[in-house]
Amino acid sequence: MHYVYLLESEGIAGERYVGNTSDLKKRLAEHNAGKSPHTAKFRPWSLVTYVAFSEPAKARAFERYIKSGSGHAFARRRLW
Repeated sequence: MHYVYLLESEGIAGERYVGNTSDLKKRLAEHNAGKSPHTAKFRPWSLVTYVAFSEPAKARAFERYIKSGSGHAFARRRLW
């Protein structure tokens, strides 16, 4: 399975992150351990939502959509 996940910072209000992975537990642990340069300064992170896909291409496409303008609006209304 491949996952698109939405994280929210517990340390700094309003900080959010969207990513994709095939190992959700490991990736969340990496974010909270500071192994991702983009998210290290906003630790700790909590998982808000994830969506599972059977194909990696579909997960990547959904992540790109969520990061787009209309995807931001959709995520605000439905996922956060």
